[in-house]
Order: sequence, then structure tokens, then C-alpha cells
Amino acid sequence: MAGKDTIVSGMAGRYASALFDLAVEAGQVDAIAADLETLSALIAESDDLRRLIKSPAFSADEQEKAIAAVLDKVGVASLTYNFVKLVARNRRLFAIESMIHGYKALVATSKGAISAEVTVAEPLSDGHRAALTQALADVTGKTVDYDVKIDPKILGGIIVRLGSRMVDASLRTKLNAIKLAMKEVG
Repeated sequence: MAGKDTIVSGMAGRYASALFDLAVEAGQVDAIAADLETLSALIAESDDLRRLIKSPAFSADEQEKAIAAVLDKVGVASLTYNFVKLVARNRRLFAIESMIHGYKALVATSKGAISAEVTVAEPLSDGHRAALTQALADVTGKTVDYDVKIDPKILGGIIVRLGSRMVDASLRTKLNAIKLAMKEVG
């Protein structure tokens, strides 16, 4: 089912597809998605956790024990718990964020929606979020589930990645284009 509807490729895609298939079988697709969203938020908030998952300096055993402690504290479903521990045991924890993204794309597709990634310089207000949701629905003709990433480096504007398409309307990109045009003129 997963491979037919959405392209999730590479090692992270295979893990995401396997987890999605197990979640469908267990009837826990939404519960696993919520657990993975919680894990994703924890990774985004904690430099220490990010270092744990990215650094090759930690052994598989150390990563597995540490991530198990985090998951115990948060309280996730056993399928999520076992999956993340397996990822750590297989020395693939560095790709967990890509696996989460792939899983979310599979869930969105299974519900007839599209998954997108939106980058903005500061948090979106409720009004902007509603306008963005409507604009993405108008463009695609489908419901769009999107993650919002905050990146002050873009200065302003928005970057939207929707499948293989990307729209970069960030202030940083526009300023770079002006700078390049000025170099060509002068």
C-alpha cells in the first residue's frame, strides 16, 4: 500500500514504510503519528537529544538505552517504542527525523491528503495559518498536512516544499537575487 501511493525512498523510506505497514496492521496509524510528532518536537527542543541521535560517538547500546529512557518518560505506544529502539540498535538513529517525515507523508497519502514542509522566519499567527491552509488546498485541490519550521535566517517570507515542488518566497532569497543583479550591472 505504501509504495503505491507515495514515494518514500532510501533507507529512511524503507523504515517509514515498514512502520506504516505495522501501524495499519495494528490499527494504530494515528497513535503512532502522534507519538512520532511528540518525538520530533522533543528532538527540535533539545540540543542534547539532537546530539545523541546525530553523533556517531555514542555506541548503539548507549543510544538505545538513552532513547528508551526518553520514550519511557514521554509514554509512547509499544509499537513506537520498539520501532525507535530497533532504529537505535541498527545504528540508524541519525535518520529518525527523515523516517518520521516519511511516515507522516504515508499517513497523509492514506487519508487522501498531501504532506508539505513550510519554513517561516517567525511563528505563524492563527490567521496566517488558516490562509496558508486554504492557499495550499486551493493549489493542490486536496487537504495538505504541513509541518512548520521556524528559521530566522530566511529573514521573512515563506518557503514551501510540496512533494518535489518548492516555492521559495523568502526575503533572504529575494535579497540575494537583488545582490546578484547589482553585481551584474556594476
